Amino acid sequence: METERKQEKKEKIPRQAMPEQDPARRIKNFDEVPLGYSPETAVKEARRCIQCKKPGCIAGCPVEVQIPKFIREIAAGDFLAAARTLKETNSLPAVCGRVCPQEDQCEKECVLGKKGEPVAIGRLERFAADYERARGEVSVPPVAPPNGKRVAVIGAGPSGLTIAGDLAKLGYEVTVFEALHKAGGVLIYGIPEFRLPKAIVEAEVAYLEKLGVKIVLNTVIGRLKTVDDLFAEGFHAVYVAVGAGAPVFMNIPGENLSGIYSANEYLTRSNLMKAYRFPEYDTPIIRGRNVAVVGGGNVAMDAVRTALRLGAQNAYIIYRRSEKEMPARIEEVHHAREEGVKFLLLTNPVEYLGDDGGWVRGVRCIRMELGEPDASGRRSPIPVPGSEFVIDVDTVVVAVGTMANPIVPATTPGLETNRRGYIVTLDEWGRTTRENVYAGGDIVTGSATVILAMGAGRKAAAAIHKKLGS
Repeated sequence: METERKQEKKEKIPRQAMPEQDPARRIKNFDEVPLGYSPETAVKEARRCIQCKKPGCIAGCPVEVQIPKFIREIAAGDFLAAARTLKETNSLPAVCGRVCPQEDQCEKECVLGKKGEPVAIGRLERFAADYERARGEVSVPPVAPPNGKRVAVIGAGPSGLTIAGDLAKLGYEVTVFEALHKAGGVLIYGIPEFRLPKAIVEAEVAYLEKLGVKIVLNTVIGRLKTVDDLFAEGFHAVYVAVGAGAPVFMNIPGENLSGIYSANEYLTRSNLMKAYRFPEYDTPIIRGRNVAVVGGGNVAMDAVRTALRLGAQNAYIIYRRSEKEMPARIEEVHHAREEGVKFLLLTNPVEYLGDDGGWVRGVRCIRMELGEPDASGRRSPIPVPGSEFVIDVDTVVVAVGTMANPIVPATTPGLETNRRGYIVTLDEWGRTTRENVYAGGDIVTGSATVILAMGAGRKAAAAIHKKLGS
């Protein structure tokens, strides 16, 4: 009864909206779309939390953030304490507050959400992390004395950065090897500036370096050196977190025409290499006027919204199922619609059409209808005979998934992979078929969320500590 009375009282405070850039203005820039809570709004939202005795939100978080505690600290106005609480279990709170699908994780378990709107946990997480950074008072937690053990992490994406931070706090000497010229993985090359500013990622990486993590850039493990070389250099354990960045195409006629990108290339050029600021940055990108993006996930939304900001007059999402089955976050679909993206649902490309110069000029599509659910639980799309039509385009971005990066597995004898090339782990703690080699993130699961990759990093850190720390 007491919980019910508290809930009724809290429900009188509506969930606080986050201010955003106006759609007509934001499609002309790459600045962040949501603008964040003010301190007053954050306190008001935090006071909606009823501080459950058995908070389901913690169980819904893959890195087990002490959610009621940090929200209670925000409600009390102690924003720096909230940031410290977050970083007890989450090394990247400013990132997670922006890109995690809270609606399917922590907020899904919020008691207030049973009858109304859940507490805006993600927005509060972002607020606390941003407040700490803006104040210049980023705190570094106590680090255990060096224990003489060295761990190599391959890949500076969310999983690799998470395990690096956890192990550094436990006294390990951690070196992260990154193939690209900046750390962050998908956070830096895949997610656009308007959704996750690069300065945020760089600040999170700088925090890890303050913990003692060493990051070595421009180093492709499997080419410059192998996992066996790392062990020969004195590392006691290796964590493989190279992601699943190999592009996937649909193998339909015309796919080799100019103007057809994989989402990986399109977003990497724009995000990591800042091609949208050409010629200030010397990596060009096509600024299509009529752009079609094939796919319905967050990557597809990132690509189509990038195309708009690059000047597209018409930007299309072509997706073979209905909006209900679309895997992208509801917020990303909403933002795309606000910005003028045209959604061609229950539609699938069957051929790309080109001009005499070999440049894509059209996409031949076919209408689809939904049949019975497939292995993923989504209803299978079935072509409708005689329903083909053509869309005029000059640029296409294919965002239908990715494949495992094969370089590390191919150069590591005894490291088992499955038929799709992903590393096989023996348990939830990331152990592989090679002694003292662990793996996590997309190279194990296939393309998933940032927070799930981070959760894998946390579990592997615990497993390595149990093995090496005894």
